[in-house]
Amino acid sequence: MEEGLVETPEELLAKQHRKEKKDLQAKIQSMKNAVPKNDKKRRKQLTEEIAKLEADLSQKHEEELRQLKSTNDTKVEQVINGVETMKMEDGEQDELKQPRVTKAQKRRDKKAAQEKERESRIAEAEVQNLQGVRHQEGLKLAQKLAQQQLQIKEISSDGHCMYRAIEDQLAQRSKPELTMSVKELRSRTADHMRSHADDFLPFLTNPNTGDMYTTEEFEKYCSEVEHTAAWGGQLELRALTQVLHLPIQVIQADSPAVKIGEEYKSEPITLVYMRHAYGLGEHYNSVERLKDQASAEDS
Repeated sequence: MEEGLVETPEELLAKQHRKEKKDLQAKIQSMKNAVPKNDKKRRKQLTEEIAKLEADLSQKHEEELRQLKSTNDTKVEQVINGVETMKMEDGEQDELKQPRVTKAQKRRDKKAAQEKERESRIAEAEVQNLQGVRHQEGLKLAQKLAQQQLQIKEISSDGHCMYRAIEDQLAQRSKPELTMSVKELRSRTADHMRSHADDFLPFLTNPNTGDMYTTEEFEKYCSEVEHTAAWGGQLELRALTQVLHLPIQVIQADSPAVKIGEEYKSEPITLVYMRHAYGLGEHYNSVERLKDQASAEDS
């Protein structure tokens, strides 16, 4: 976290909850390791014990969040007013005492403020959605991934999440010839779509008229893929399978995995598609081996 940016109580509590969840998972893994796989009776008891541990922790977190929300609701307006007053006073003092802020410093300050805002939104979503759809989605995804000895690897939600997730997946393969940056992935995707317009143009329509994109609209779309933080979806994933000559599978909580590029027989790139990530909307994450599983294989 940037120096001088103070964590809110919501952020601190969310951090504490994440640690407690991680500690519980470590305890659960230890419990599983202690029970022989062929002891079906003990395995069934273990499943019930684990479910109770998870339910108890979830109930504890919910109660702590309710208490924090109750405390904070009476103070929010005072805090906001106080912050605004401080900003005004600080602004007046800066004009009198501080030297001119450089453009580089302004960029750093803006980036820090954006990151602070993002963390606050995540913390707020933790408070609001522990029992909601995001929490349930996370549990379902964790269960699906665990069956493949995988877990979610978080990717920043900056509009480039799909490309960053693929960048991470390629980096995990330890094959330099496959490594690509987000910028290169976007550029290669756009170039492929331009050179195979007939494969993509029929699936793009003007939202106002319902008509298929014109050539000019399609070029604008490809330019945004290449040069902006435009969100990527299934069309871009299809293009990327053909650029990389690799299949891509997308794991979802409530639907079967979507498999794209099945004509390629290599190990697939695996992404996680979340509809309710942190309350920020649709989002892609990468995956990695389960920590305990990774440690066991490396030892």
